[in-house]
Parts: sequence; C-alpha cells; structure tokens
Amino acid sequence: MTEEASGAAMKGRCLCGAVSVTLEQASEDIEVCHCNMCRRWSGGPGFWLHGLPDSGFTVEGMEHVTSYRSSEWAERAFCSKCGSNLWYALLPAGTRSLMSGLFDQSEGFTIAEQIFVDERPAWAELKSMSHEKTGADVIAEAEAAGFHFD
Repeated sequence: MTEEASGAAMKGRCLCGAVSVTLEQASEDIEVCHCNMCRRWSGGPGFWLHGLPDSGFTVEGMEHVTSYRSSEWAERAFCSKCGSNLWYALLPAGTRSLMSGLFDQSEGFTIAEQIFVDERPAWAELKSMSHEKTGADVIAEAEAAGFHFD
C-alpha cells in the first residue's frame, strides 16, 4: 500500500481540472455499486470511496459543480465543464461517496464490497473476493441504522 492510500491526504480532480477534491484521511476500501442508477450515470458499475462525512474532504471549484437530485434521499454531482461524475451524496446520513477514478493514487485500494448485486448484469461480474449485498440488504442495513427511505 502506498503512503497516499494509508490514511494520508489525497488529491483528486475531474477530467478538465476545474473541480478538485482533497481527502484528509483516505480509506483504501472501494465499494462497487451495481444499481441501475449508477450504471446509467456512469456507463457501468460505480466505483466509490464510500460514505465519507461531508466534513471529510474539501472541494475547490465548487462553482463548477452541478448536483442532480436522483431520488428523495440522494444527489449526484458532476463537473458542469467536462461532465465528470464526482460524488453521490446520501442526504439522510450527510455523507458522500467520491468516484474513485478522480484520484491518481490507486495502489493499495481494494474492493471491500459490491452492492445491489441483484441488479448486476452478467457483463459486469467482477473477480473479487469482496462481500456482496443485494439492494434489499443495503436498504435493510440503512433502515437498521435509523435512515428511512420514503
């Protein structure tokens, strides 16, 4: 694992560089989401640095960020200049999952889990020893933590 992936600050940016993010404490865990919305949004599974508190990173170029309310409980953000997907915000939790592709540092990162595997098409099967959850598993886990999706 590199120093960048071991908890040190890590920088990332969109394709054109108009938006950049800095993580103070980066996790090496990546969550892969196979839900229909992530696939439509990104063209394949979403690879996320998962569930970071809103205070866990800083954003430069916020004037170039456009958010889309994709459901009653979530927003997805992208760069308005180049279209790069930036993050998924889970509004009830106050967390964001950042697209892992924003960051050049990739050594040491591992897929920790895959979610919405019940929506995964055969062509998106990944060879990984990660934990897998269905959409129902994810919703039940969130509701058990006190989040309610109406």
